[in-house]
Amino acid sequence: MKNKPIYVEISIYSDMEKLWDATQKPDLHEQWDLRFSSITYLPKQENEPQHFLYKTNIGFGLNIAGFGKSVGSFHAEDGSRTSSLHFGTEQPISIIRSGKGYWKYKPEQNSIKFLTQYDYKTNFRALGKLFDFLLFRPLMGWATALSFDVLKRWLEKGESPSIQYRRFFSHWMITFLFAFIWIYQGLIPKLLMKHPEEISMTKSLLSVRLSQATTAVLWIGIVEIIFGFIWLFYENKKRLLGLQLILFPLLTLSAIIAVPASLSHPFNPLTFNLTLFVISMIGFFMNNDIPSAKSCKRKR
Repeated sequence: MKNKPIYVEISIYSDMEKLWDATQKPDLHEQWDLRFSSITYLPKQENEPQHFLYKTNIGFGLNIAGFGKSVGSFHAEDGSRTSSLHFGTEQPISIIRSGKGYWKYKPEQNSIKFLTQYDYKTNFRALGKLFDFLLFRPLMGWATALSFDVLKRWLEKGESPSIQYRRFFSHWMITFLFAFIWIYQGLIPKLLMKHPEEISMTKSLLSVRLSQATTAVLWIGIVEIIFGFIWLFYENKKRLLGLQLILFPLLTLSAIIAVPASLSHPFNPLTFNLTLFVISMIGFFMNNDIPSAKSCKRKR
């Protein structure tokens, strides 16, 4: 099983020196690159490669520490630049054993084409290669592309990487929250459990027979599950959030009309839907200019 090298390319409207500093100075590089938590340059002798140490936090108090060296940089006559490096780690838990790659900076008419290609060898033999193929390499490519878009927005608009990442992860936490809520509410109480309170509330609200109310609850559950999956795959999340700003007040009003006594229950429709309404409003107003790996080319 031979994996293809990771390739990412993006055009950045910036001058060369500003881009070069942001990618070559460790205190700037570690701010925008999602793959590294810290980068430390070691003392350098003249005419020697630049050695460095890096660390990547992977959660639960664990981190991967590695080493690398810049094996050379080249400034061409056409103004383009290339920076090559080798990297690796001796930690046995790391999927990466060693690798190499390069960054290239190619001036265009009004921008700089910034691209990278890198590859690496894995630990854990066949199992490591399989894990790399199925999950780790796609994740590394995605993280590289997302980082490049964050770098682009930082240099072009002046918005710090930390603010961009805060908005990015908040956006996706809200997305997964609503996907889970809609799928859960449709699947568990309505389709699987056919909860009596769901049926009773629907019967009271629609003024229908018990059998009709049961069928209606099943269909409502299916619609909620579909809407939950739409949250995962539909790109215009702001449109979904705007729809929920209409839905949640209507659902709250319907529940209160159907069962007024529910207002005295713990976690009742008013408090539950009001919470979701406020989260939807927060998401709606912060859902602008979210960094995305899709802004980059991933193939030559």
